Amino acid sequence: MSEFFDALETRSAEEREADLMARLPAQIAHAKTTAYFGKALAGFEAAAVNSRAALARLPVIRKHELIELQKAQRPFGGLVASTYGRLGRVFSSPGPIYEPEGRSADWWRTARALFAAGFRAGDLVHNSFSYHMTPGAWILEAGAHALGCTVFPGGVGQTEQQVQAMADLAPKGYVGTPSFLRILVEKADELGIKLPSLTKALVSGEAFLPPVRDALRARGIEGFQAYATADLGVIAYETRAREGLVVDEGVILEIVRPGTGDPVAEGEVGEVVVTTFNQDYPLVRFGTGDLSAVLPGVSPCGRTNIRIKGWMGRADQTTKVKGMFVHPEQVAEVVKRHPEVAKARLVVTNPDANDAMTLHCEASGDEALARAIADSVRDCTKLRGEVKLVAPGSLPNDGKVIEDARKFD
Repeated sequence: MSEFFDALETRSAEEREADLMARLPAQIAHAKTTAYFGKALAGFEAAAVNSRAALARLPVIRKHELIELQKAQRPFGGLVASTYGRLGRVFSSPGPIYEPEGRSADWWRTARALFAAGFRAGDLVHNSFSYHMTPGAWILEAGAHALGCTVFPGGVGQTEQQVQAMADLAPKGYVGTPSFLRILVEKADELGIKLPSLTKALVSGEAFLPPVRDALRARGIEGFQAYATADLGVIAYETRAREGLVVDEGVILEIVRPGTGDPVAEGEVGEVVVTTFNQDYPLVRFGTGDLSAVLPGVSPCGRTNIRIKGWMGRADQTTKVKGMFVHPEQVAEVVKRHPEVAKARLVVTNPDANDAMTLHCEASGDEALARAIADSVRDCTKLRGEVKLVAPGSLPNDGKVIEDARKFD
């Protein structure tokens, strides 16, 4: 039995990059047929977007923008290339944000992640993601069907009935959140029901914490995590190497400095930005709002695509200071005005119960530079802030552009 889903997973980095960049111009041209990208990318020639450097010059559209875009132009904000008749389903996530699903097999590209977790044709999969309004259950079900698996639609809640179904039907695998799987196996213990058939799981939707992973492993269940969103499908997935998450073959992933579209150096924490080759929902440079970082080298499992550390927090660090919102984009604008600054971090405190801002800047300079940066802070945020120049490389590598260090106790 093959260890890999297909030959794409083990091709050379050079071959993969050449293939992705060769396909990119046509996808940019296709995206420009939508109302939104037709305007957003109007100044860019699709044929010229054939490298990561060219891609990095395109604007980033961030997930939090979808709510207002969809309010202005129902139902999808002008980002979807297919009409209702060509779509298979439409979902609603909190916001609300409406997401489409096309009719092609494994539309969310989930089969690869399931395969890496040990799922195979003929397996019965117990699916405990919600089948109500949101797409989670359908994302995993589509991948399971593409692999040749059968699915039990457990959904959420009704733990006793779900445990009984597991005992009766003997599924080999589980998909859902890790916390709900733990609830199910603990309910099985409470009911005195054995679940010997259940040996593998692909979990998503929340952090897969080591205590939960270890508790499941002690019961004979090996769990692996997938990083996916309702907009993009699967972005990256865990393998048996247990060293980060391997990026899916069907996306181009970038890590950018929060509040900007500028790619960061390998290993530096930043926002996950993804371009897909989806024909129905052709998202270009979609900012997930999630923080992660690229791991060096290649996975010991033999898959050669780049790896990320996994979810490391949220990139949207918007903070209210003295009644006014301060955004990462404003900090980025300050840095842009001063080439001497390599990196900056705005720290918000509240000494004597009064909000205060200090912009820590990695830069070599004098008081004149600090005063000039302070003027830019006031100009960009409409608030006064102190500036502290620090040594290059001294700021934490955690992706934070704004740190709210206020104490309210």
